[in-house]
Amino acid sequence: MNINDIIQITIVVSAILVILSILLQQRGASLGAGFGGSGELYTTRRGIDKSLFDVTIILSVIFILSILAGLILPATN
Repeated sequence: MNINDIIQITIVVSAILVILSILLQQRGASLGAGFGGSGELYTTRRGIDKSLFDVTIILSVIFILSILAGLILPATN
């Protein structure tokens, strides 16, 4: 197992985790929110919502850095 295999695994795993963390967030989840009829006020993130938001940002950075590492490092066969 070389470094390119590790980078590819990191890309796939981080992509799946980013998708899951985005889907778990609740803001704007209702159908009425898409048409402007949500009726809820913007509040600051607290508790698990803030933690999930921070985890999503960290996972996104890991995903982007792993893609850049895959582009920069030469492919070895």
